[in-house]
Amino acid sequence: MAASDAPQVSDVMSRSGFVLENGLAIPPFDAEKGRKLFAAKGCVVCHSVNGIGGEDAPEFAADYMDYPMNAFEFAARMWRGAEAMVMMQQEELGEQIELTGEELAAIIAFLHDKDEQAKFSQADIPHDIEELMHGGGDEGEEGAGDEEGAPHQEAEEHPEGDAGPTGHDQPSEHK
Repeated sequence: MAASDAPQVSDVMSRSGFVLENGLAIPPFDAEKGRKLFAAKGCVVCHSVNGIGGEDAPEFAADYMDYPMNAFEFAARMWRGAEAMVMMQQEELGEQIELTGEELAAIIAFLHDKDEQAKFSQADIPHDIEELMHGGGDEGEEGAGDEEGAPHQEAEEHPEGDAGPTGHDQPSEHK
C-alpha cells in the first residue's frame, strides 16, 4: 500500500488518542513526549538517534523506519527481542525498563518522526542516565567497561539478516 493510499488519521487524533468502534483504545502518539521518554527511560543507553546514545543495539533513525509504520508490528518485533533487551537493560541500567502503553506509543512516534528526532540532543538526557552511559562516573573516561574493566559485548547479531527487534534494515555499518 502506497503512503498516499493509507487511511489517514488527523494529527489531533494521533496526539490525543481515540477509541475504535469495537472499544479498543488507541493511545496518543506524542512524538515530543516520546523524545523525552526515549532519554529518561534509558532507551538511549543502548540505542542512538542523531549519533547520540549507545551502540549496543540498532540505531533508531526515522530514515530507516517503514512508511507507513505499523506501530503494533514494531511492538511485536520488540517482543520477539525482549529476552535480549531485558538482559541488556538489567546489565546497563540495573533493572528492566517499565513502559505503559501510552509511553510505548509516544516512543514509537518519536522513532518515526524525523522532525522530532532533529530536536534530540545531549540536553534531553537526564544526568542519572548520562552517568550510566559513561560508566557511572567512577570508571574513568571513554571505553569504560564492566566491573572488571572489560568492554561491554556488542548485542548479538540476528541470523536472518534483519535489524532485530525493530525489523528495519540498517546500513551495513549498523549491522
